Amino acid sequence: MQEKTDSLNVLGQPLVPCGQDPVTGFYRDGCCRVGPEDLGVHAVCAEMTAEFLAFTQREGNDLSTPRPEFGFPGLKPGDRWCLCAGRWQEAFAAGQAPRVVLEGTDQAALEHCRLEDLKRCAIDLN
Repeated sequence: MQEKTDSLNVLGQPLVPCGQDPVTGFYRDGCCRVGPEDLGVHAVCAEMTAEFLAFTQREGNDLSTPRPEFGFPGLKPGDRWCLCAGRWQEAFAAGQAPRVVLEGTDQAALEHCRLEDLKRCAIDLN
């Protein structure tokens, strides 16, 4: 496992963990931090919805079906997961984006997502 870094979130603050049940993140440490190995930029901390899970399955990425051979339990509505930033933006454009935890979304997401779009779907904005 890669050593933790001082990653920042999209608000310019220290990145907070996204999810531990199931354990998410490209590095499977619960955080949506991005490193050079993460070509998919798994940076967006999102809370799954049935609508998004159906959308991403239609787009060719089934996140609902368990894949025990990869240690993947399958996701259900309410689970928090680090999504590829590009897929989240596609879902936003299609009106299917799940809600986002900005504090847990790595600033690398901003290479693919507009901050104002992320804020529109934020769980953690007052």
